[in-house]
Amino acid sequence: MAAPKRTTKIYTSRWHLIITIFFIVLPFVFLLAFSGFTEVATGRLFGDLFISSYRLLAAYIISVVLAWVFAVLFYKGKKADVALPIFDVLQSFPTFAILPLATLFWGPSNFTVIFFLVVTVIWPILFSIISSLKLIKRDWEEAVAVAGLGGFNYIKYFLLPVTVPGLITGTIIGLGEGWEALVATEMIAKTEHGLGNFFQSFSLNPNITAFGILGLLILIFSVNKLIWLPLLEWSHREMEE
Repeated sequence: MAAPKRTTKIYTSRWHLIITIFFIVLPFVFLLAFSGFTEVATGRLFGDLFISSYRLLAAYIISVVLAWVFAVLFYKGKKADVALPIFDVLQSFPTFAILPLATLFWGPSNFTVIFFLVVTVIWPILFSIISSLKLIKRDWEEAVAVAGLGGFNYIKYFLLPVTVPGLITGTIIGLGEGWEALVATEMIAKTEHGLGNFFQSFSLNPNITAFGILGLLILIFSVNKLIWLPLLEWSHREMEE
């Protein structure tokens, strides 16, 4: 009789899950209190946060897909000798230098913001996935060859599990840079809605600005500490098994 498959849980206990939910809700409770204290319209505050989060999420999804495909295609061999230096140069390119020109052509649109967020977020994810792929052990590849994995099964049962730790590590770094780039891009592009527009509108009010920055930091900390880090630990445990 085959042994039951062991599953690895992201949250190790019920209290772990409860504390996680608490800290995820905390930023929104803070924002509600912030709205009441500063008399900023709750609808506008959450509306700007939602729009900016949507832009960042769209850019993140695009970045993950492109980064994973590029990493798998160019992480080794002669292709890597050509592609990786190009990626490195593109990563170092000062994208904000051309943002005013892009805004002139595309206007203060979602496309402009998402495009520049992709250019910011993709590189940490790409190079983290490449690092994971370069750590593949020879005996793993031999086991894959013996098992005869190919096509979709090769991707599902080998490439995806191997690249998940790098993907999550790159996500933590990329989204951290993405939040910073998001606000700056929305300010420079002068979008009608979003956190950039919010901070710009209240730039002369130090109290609103300070509490707004604090709320954003709490949100970023909560998401990283209680979602991405547990996922990272889970992915490493899965790899060990």
